[in-house]
Amino acid sequence: MLAMQYELTLPADYDMGVIRGRVARVGHLLDDWEGLGFKTYLMRERGVNGSPVNQYAPFYLWNTVEGMNSFLWEGAFQGLSHDFGRPSVRQWTGIAYEESGAVGAPGRVAVRRRQPVPEGVELAGFMADAVGEAERLAGEEGAVFAAAVVDTARWELVHFSLWGHETPKAEGEVFEVLHVSAPGHERLARGRQW
Repeated sequence: MLAMQYELTLPADYDMGVIRGRVARVGHLLDDWEGLGFKTYLMRERGVNGSPVNQYAPFYLWNTVEGMNSFLWEGAFQGLSHDFGRPSVRQWTGIAYEESGAVGAPGRVAVRRRQPVPEGVELAGFMADAVGEAERLAGEEGAVFAAAVVDTARWELVHFSLWGHETPKAEGEVFEVLHVSAPGHERLARGRQW
């Protein structure tokens, strides 16, 4: 499993209805994308749920590198780049993925929590704790799924969770979910990823 996200931080007075309209028009285009587990079309609005910014920040879980590369190189990503400029795209290696019994339910909000992997920590234990946290989050009422991913260039761990209600039982940055494409979620390996 690979994770990917880019963030478009927009002006404070930006009409976020433009983002909602864009996702309503094009969100379905990835509903059957080969190699994609999940794409959550995420937005933060300044002053809502503690957000200091207006931001469009989709988060992806990929089953295959080929699917991700096809998205980036063969046109789908190019449309966004034409409209907003080409954003920096973050990528993480999967540590854990867990689903709840509500995996088919529509997501209402998502939570992303970033944390550094401390220098000198015993990596096996730290990552095992991340697996346990993904399991705990997925087991909470209202959870749809939870994932833990790591960027080893920055030594950053990210916990990402999707929720079917607006009161998630997770700490971190809260995003409104505008659409979810999940063509290959059943092929995402569950549990620990090593």
